[in-house]
Amino acid sequence: MKRSKPQGSSLAHKMYGFSGRKIIDRRKFYNRVFTHTLIGIGLIAAGLFIGMVGYHEINRLSWIDSFLNASMILSGMGPVDPLISDEAKLFAGTYAIFSGVVFLIVVGIVFAPVLHRLLHRYHLDSIEDGNTDQPDAGSENLPDA
Repeated sequence: MKRSKPQGSSLAHKMYGFSGRKIIDRRKFYNRVFTHTLIGIGLIAAGLFIGMVGYHEINRLSWIDSFLNASMILSGMGPVDPLISDEAKLFAGTYAIFSGVVFLIVVGIVFAPVLHRLLHRYHLDSIEDGNTDQPDAGSENLPDA
């Protein structure tokens, strides 16, 4: 069954293409992985900057101590310096939740091209084997008519 080309030109369609296309060559794939990795590094740097500014302004830490605390929270290790006020404690808790979300997003972005390639390869293998039809749920237990 040939799928029609979806309308619109979203970033996902420009970056990954459509289901009927062949797998891209390794050079393009490595470029895609590199691009996604750069995006992930950028998000981590932005998250680190937010934490540094917060620790510097709210907890009155030096920039180097702010960097240390923000990087420890962002990496999941926990704060180093004591928090001096309730505002600093609220910021640290919020920043810890934010850091967890950033971590999950970055993992998704960095591993998306690899997962996409694996799924695309599996789909092409199933088409080459002639397994394009998916059985209905539970139909494997029914006797042939």
